Amino acid sequence: MTPDARPRRILLVDCDQFFVQVARLEDPEGAGRADLLIVGGSSSGRGVVTSASYPCREYGVRSAMPTGKALRLCPDAMVVGVPRSACSERSRAVRAALEDLAPVVQAASIDEFYLDVTGTERLFRGESLTETADRIRRTVYERSDIRVSIGGGTNRLVAKLATRRAKPNGVHIVEAGAEADFLAEHDLADIPGVGPALLAELRRHGLNRVPDVLGVEREWLVRWFGERRAEWLRRRALGIGSDEVNPRDPRKSISAERTFSEDIDDDDELERRMLKLTVGVARQLRAEGFQARTLTVKLRDGDFTTRSRSHTFPEPVELDSTLFPVARDLLSDLRAQRRRGARLIGIGLSNLVERDDGRQLALFEERESFESERMRELHRTMDGVRDRFGADALVPGRIVGDREGRSLDGRDVDDEESH
Repeated sequence: MTPDARPRRILLVDCDQFFVQVARLEDPEGAGRADLLIVGGSSSGRGVVTSASYPCREYGVRSAMPTGKALRLCPDAMVVGVPRSACSERSRAVRAALEDLAPVVQAASIDEFYLDVTGTERLFRGESLTETADRIRRTVYERSDIRVSIGGGTNRLVAKLATRRAKPNGVHIVEAGAEADFLAEHDLADIPGVGPALLAELRRHGLNRVPDVLGVEREWLVRWFGERRAEWLRRRALGIGSDEVNPRDPRKSISAERTFSEDIDDDDELERRMLKLTVGVARQLRAEGFQARTLTVKLRDGDFTTRSRSHTFPEPVELDSTLFPVARDLLSDLRAQRRRGARLIGIGLSNLVERDDGRQLALFEERESFESERMRELHRTMDGVRDRFGADALVPGRIVGDREGRSLDGRDVDDEESH
């Protein structure tokens, strides 16, 4: 085999029960002592589970499950809010360690990272992929206090499935050439990309396990699922997936949601909560070097009716002072359409672009931008103060003293952070 034809060496680093780990690290005397721990929602049963400790999972508790249902399954569990800023800090620490250990690193989410370590066997004197993965696992823990599981193979699909075998805090590598045999051990429901609708369709045709797909003539798969989907299924069943790890894979969005311990029907209070969410996502936007073109506000009423509205700016923006007036107006429009107590509000930033100060100045030099570079620099300086002295060091006066969602006491929580 020529050097150019050598198989790829792809790893997926998955932070085990990441939000649970961070909650315990942030509150060692409280959450740190709870064997049964749910992160996300509140002890009253409001909200959604973000993560749960392994003992809780034995009771059937899963992420994205309503916290009320989780507590019915595991009534002795302790519930804490999501330590959002701490999670971001720990994620950055994990990534920093990985970038010192692997030539190519791509963040798939806040707690998952793909690595391409092809060619490093020469650098590390013939070290096997299993040995490389184990060294990375130990070093990440030493650098970040976060335990990770690592799966590996010749592509991202195999690495993803192998990581599930590695949990908790282990390594599982699928050797080159063994991909099809490895996939044959799985249900079709295990394959990333097979959602509920496709799974139901597969089962209607009697297809439940991966080998079932390979046992059907291709022309029948095409009749049932169409040319493109049939080919996708066959390739996945054979263990064929993308081997591209792109360190500059663009983030799609940044968002945060807040589920309230009690429905809120006061417009001023909802605006105050929206301001706090806006400050948080704008700070994260700037910290990651992005600007946004589109802002979306989400509102869920007490009867679970969920609505949203969006606004696209004429140029990329990054400032709280630009984002909040628009978020406030969108929220007001949603409230005017239907007056109910609010159970949840959320804000999302999308159509992200990397910040390029020189290009932005050139692009808008013929007209005045509604975000001056002076104001942008001021906000970034304020972010630096917050990084050094804590998120509450500088906040708008309207939300001074408002700490719900950042503490671990399980009151109002940030349910979700999207990527």
